[in-house]
Amino acid sequence: MATTPPLSLSPDEVSRLRLALLRVARRLRQHTAGMTQSQLSALSSVERLGPLTISDLAAIENVRPPTISRIVGALEGEGWIERVADPRDGRIALVQATTSGRRELARLRADREAWLARRLAQLDRADQRRIAAALPALERLFETAGSDPDPPGPT
Repeated sequence: MATTPPLSLSPDEVSRLRLALLRVARRLRQHTAGMTQSQLSALSSVERLGPLTISDLAAIENVRPPTISRIVGALEGEGWIERVADPRDGRIALVQATTSGRRELARLRADREAWLARRLAQLDRADQRRIAAALPALERLFETAGSDPDPPGPT
């Protein structure tokens, strides 16, 4: 059994990191005008992994089928996804992103990145370099987050 290396961050530093990540995530979520966070997540999954069945999308999004059906209905109503027949079995419907849906995702991503770039530009070059230097460690940290045996509780 592998042992976990000792943590070199203090409990206060861990708490500060958690709060900073939550604040950044919350501010980025605010830049989804016209789309809920659930819709954005589902559309992103369909764009990245689709075409998908409703059941597969529900499993990916970790929601129940009635919930994903409502989300898909809303996205379909906006013209951001469409239902198509499965080429292997025409009785099965798949959902895929439309051109309009891909454009909307690109717009939302650009808005979020522009907001973040403006915030980063307010920092001095030394702080910008420190953030850039931390990126590989943060990417490694969250690449394995999905395999965490102890999901987080309330924030």
